[in-house]
Amino acid sequence: MRIEMVSLAPGRETPNHPRFPALVYRDVVPRPSAAALEAVFRDHGWPPSWRDGIFSYHHYHTRGHEALGCAGGRARVLLGGPEGQEVDVVAGDVVVLPAGTGHCLIEGSGDLLIVGAYPPGQSGDICRGPASADMLARIRALPAPERDPVGATDGVPACWGGDDDT
Repeated sequence: MRIEMVSLAPGRETPNHPRFPALVYRDVVPRPSAAALEAVFRDHGWPPSWRDGIFSYHHYHTRGHEALGCAGGRARVLLGGPEGQEVDVVAGDVVVLPAGTGHCLIEGSGDLLIVGAYPPGQSGDICRGPASADMLARIRALPAPERDPVGATDGVPACWGGDDDT
């Protein structure tokens, strides 16, 4: 498994996270499936929440950091809003988005299946457009998870460094 960091500046339509980069984990599971990714998330303290695709419109979350596990197919995703960065994912990859990070499906294969998970007590509200002062405060106040969703020692805790700046 290798990890790519994607740092995103605030955009017009999406706030992105002020400190934490998005993380793209490659080849997390050798034989990708929804059940395999759900087991990985569950084993590392991120309860799986849903199975579906990725919305084809720009959105972000203010109440939770999100792990997106690609259980089947492939996708091209735009991270960070309209001014952001394109990322290609394939079955077995996981993308971890800190709260506030815009994301949108650009293109996906017909067999695309995504598994979503959040740290305990967090959720994926659907937000679109510029963030209000209250939304920005909620994003900044949300602590970094104590555990990485796939168990990587050089993942979330190492890259996000805790919530020392709230």
